[in-house]
Amino acid sequence: MTDRPPSPLLEKLVVVRNGGPQQTVVTELRRVILRGDAPPGTPVPLTEIAELFGVSHIPVREALKTLISEGLVTHRPNSGYTVARMTKQELHEMYVVRAALEGAALAIAAEKATDYERALAIEANDRMAQAIRDSDGAAFQRESRNFHMALVRPSGMHRLLHILDMSWNMIEPVQAMMHVTPDDRAKLNGDHEEMLEAFLARDADRLGAIAQRHNDSVDAAIGTLPTDTGLLTQDN
Repeated sequence: MTDRPPSPLLEKLVVVRNGGPQQTVVTELRRVILRGDAPPGTPVPLTEIAELFGVSHIPVREALKTLISEGLVTHRPNSGYTVARMTKQELHEMYVVRAALEGAALAIAAEKATDYERALAIEANDRMAQAIRDSDGAAFQRESRNFHMALVRPSGMHRLLHILDMSWNMIEPVQAMMHVTPDDRAKLNGDHEEMLEAFLARDADRLGAIAQRHNDSVDAAIGTLPTDTGLLTQDN
């Protein structure tokens, strides 16, 4: 039997106790996956993780069940656990879901946003602009999420926000903004600037229209993602 090479995921894990064993493991695995440090298809070796955290297989297995339920990990008999990989069509579907949820909250959020919440949106937009100047796709991916969530969080629609957060999580392993062109990132950031202006003006109609245009641009950009990188699996 040929030994498998060690999973690159193991090098990214940091053992920091955060509650019980299961919670510690699931929190750290989730952190690494959402940062894009373990791309789709990366093996998630149960035994090695248990050894690293100094726990039995049981809390690791339960942690992996949680991540499977969140769409972040998959399991196949005889193949083990891997970071979930989706098709380009499935990725498109998740962006459609995200856009619908965001669209349902934007108008309420713009109306209810406090000065503090408006400042958070401005700060997130400033960090995105810096990412564009630095040509930093990873930072743009991270701050784009922060910006979009800053625009909808003032809605106070907690159940919707939870589902929206989960939908973001499911697409994070792909790190799509790292793989689109710099021109596409700049175009999307231009949309963000206009969205921010409408949000600050509490102009719900304009904000909704720009958000729809932005979602169309995102859809076009992810449509250009290559399928030969291993990040996406082939459509059936």
